[in-house]
Amino acid sequence: MLPSEPHRTERIGWLRAAVLGANDGIISTSSLMVGVAAASSSRRDIVVAGVAGLVAGALSMAAGEYVSVSSQADTERAELDRERKELAEDPVFELQELTDIYIARGLRPELAGYVAKELMAKDALGAHVRDELGLSDVLSARPVQAAFASAGSFAVGAALPLATAILAPSNASIAIAGASLVSLFALGALSAVVGGAPPVYAAVRVTFWGAIAMGVTAAVGGLFGLAA
Repeated sequence: MLPSEPHRTERIGWLRAAVLGANDGIISTSSLMVGVAAASSSRRDIVVAGVAGLVAGALSMAAGEYVSVSSQADTERAELDRERKELAEDPVFELQELTDIYIARGLRPELAGYVAKELMAKDALGAHVRDELGLSDVLSARPVQAAFASAGSFAVGAALPLATAILAPSNASIAIAGASLVSLFALGALSAVVGGAPPVYAAVRVTFWGAIAMGVTAAVGGLFGLAA
């Protein structure tokens, strides 16, 4: 048997959660801190806001990702149970259904029927899950993995603007915004390379929306600072 060829689709589950978490960690925490800074707050207030944003955001990401992916997993289990029941009640219909799928993909009817019989003889449920439902072990929902990936990556992303605020000698808001935009650009490019996509477009896209988020939040913070 030939060794299996690695594919980037194996990374989809954890990569999506990790990139989303890190992006959200950088953007939301830096925006929060820049908004607080624009309200003429002290460095201590800015750092406290960053710490609160990191903790609350990481827990929120973990809970939200777990609930979301768990719902996907529940749907997958329900589909598996339904398919298992249909195979037990009407195997002839299920065989024809699988045959029709292969015919639609380009096989001759007699060859499609032969392939369907062979696959169902070996693993009927697996054949239908893969070819009828489009599910696989690689792309199946993993709630705990997604929750930890989101929470951990959010915390790492949020730590960047927080560390900048602590270490910046002056003009914390400018330092936070600059460091965050550079981090977003690098993260966008890195995630695109890992996923096999063009890096420049992904980097510019995430940096642009990060700048918009920080700009709007700074404007709101500035208005509240003037009104105080």
